[in-house]
Amino acid sequence: MNEHHQRPHREQADGQEAFERRPNRERGGRGPRVFAPGDLKLLLLALIAEQPCHGYDLIRQIEGMFDGAYSPSPGVIYPTLTFLEESEMIEGDAQGGKKRYRVTEAGRRSLEQQATALDGVRMRIEVSKRSLRGHDRPEQIHEAVHNLRHALQMHHGRWSPEEILRVRDLLNNTAKAIVDGPVHPAAQEPSE
Repeated sequence: MNEHHQRPHREQADGQEAFERRPNRERGGRGPRVFAPGDLKLLLLALIAEQPCHGYDLIRQIEGMFDGAYSPSPGVIYPTLTFLEESEMIEGDAQGGKKRYRVTEAGRRSLEQQATALDGVRMRIEVSKRSLRGHDRPEQIHEAVHNLRHALQMHHGRWSPEEILRVRDLLNNTAKAIVDGPVHPAAQEPSE
């Protein structure tokens, strides 16, 4: 059992669930898992079979499938492409410094054999998309969430222990305030 699963779940003193990493819910603080094991490999293979493309094109296609609510990182896409290439499901041709991938005959056979699984992947993408985006979330809130993600990405490499605590507290307090709802002034007692 890894150390992440051995840590007890923290609760706040007032009994409210803490907005912190929860075992089996988040991966390394990166948010919920979007793809089940094997889903991304199958999806990339299917997208490449539709049209040969570069890794960057695949990232943009997947981002489009999620209406911009999720974008896979190059650190997820490129190792998966390498795995598919080593498994001889795709071939990469490096022209102009960028590798363009196309499906092999073995990749096409694999897709045919996994047609039902691919339908399941596409169905899970639709469910995840709704969950990530939130159908009732106003565009202004969606934009604010995008701005928050951008601000966090601009912080790369400059996370001192003090800054980690400061940002964690800001985000946790904001999440708690959203869950608690609008502040309603206490009813004033009539004056005597």
